Amino acid sequence: MKTHRPLFPDIDPERTLLIAGPCSAETETQLLDTARALAAQGVRIFRAGLWKPRTKPGGFEGVGAEGLAWMQRVRRETGMYTATEVATREHVAAALDAGIDLLWLGARTVSNPFAVQQIADALQGHDVPVLVKNPVSPDIDLWVGGIERLLNAGITRIGAVHRGFGAADRSGYRNPPQWAVPIELRRRMPELPLLCDPSHIGGRSELVAPLARQAMELGFDGVMVEVHCDPARAWSDAGQQLTPGQLQELTARLSPRRVADTSDGLAEMRLEIDRLDDQLVELLDRRMAVSRRIGRYKRDHAMPVLQSRRYEELLSRRTAEAEALGMAPEFMRSVLQAIHEESVRQQLSLPDDEPQPATAPRQRE
Repeated sequence: MKTHRPLFPDIDPERTLLIAGPCSAETETQLLDTARALAAQGVRIFRAGLWKPRTKPGGFEGVGAEGLAWMQRVRRETGMYTATEVATREHVAAALDAGIDLLWLGARTVSNPFAVQQIADALQGHDVPVLVKNPVSPDIDLWVGGIERLLNAGITRIGAVHRGFGAADRSGYRNPPQWAVPIELRRRMPELPLLCDPSHIGGRSELVAPLARQAMELGFDGVMVEVHCDPARAWSDAGQQLTPGQLQELTARLSPRRVADTSDGLAEMRLEIDRLDDQLVELLDRRMAVSRRIGRYKRDHAMPVLQSRRYEELLSRRTAEAEALGMAPEFMRSVLQAIHEESVRQQLSLPDDEPQPATAPRQRE
């Protein structure tokens, strides 16, 4: 990997890098109210989307170039660096002319090597930090390729942002994290700043803090968090944005946990354990979702929640399988008993008016 420089030399690299601000710039008042609240907390980098790519037409696609003047005012009045997403060479030119301090490439853009190359060409000769979000699919080579295109264009202040991946089975997340992918990026490019975007991974504000802490435990360098002065009235992604007060609570408990050396065998094995534990939690979440569906079926058909014969058959079969794999049967029996007890508890606690599963991305199956 080519030599790269810190994103901002005056920001302490030993502290958690925090980028915060609304999903979208909506009005000048909304932008400034949010920026002032964040500046009062010591936030150094303010983010806001001006051009918003949408899956379907008709949604709010950003205020566009009009918001550049608002971002300039944020910088003048608060002293914070400003950051926005760019997806075309025209976006790059407008943002650079307005003095935007940091640019990032979104997941859809990074998924298209032609688009990344056009942006890299437009950035050639400019000394501006650029963040590269992961592509929509969990394709590590596509992510690395986007970063390398910028490096080849002479951009030396580069970072990566993990924002989760699109998946048919979302397992309670908007974009499931699949932590193994960013960890592999860290292995390949150990000096590259790696940030997490828990807002887009979780899709719900209550998931942002635990996801951010998880990223820090995995050795990430910082977080990019969506914060709005009035999230309930946000014009885009209202459900995943924090209030400034919620961000303050989050940052008070956020600190980097650095792995001493990526070549350290113990550190690598611990990261592997962390990844497997993450997968276990996601699998258990999916299993409980199925248990709740079974519970609804039993309730609708006047069947008892506890099915003793099936439970004993499952316990016997899984315990034998675990023993064949070298695990103590008592261990597997205790694990299965705990899972079964939680499944029964969730089935018994189903509300009478619980809605049926929907297809909205923020809802479980």
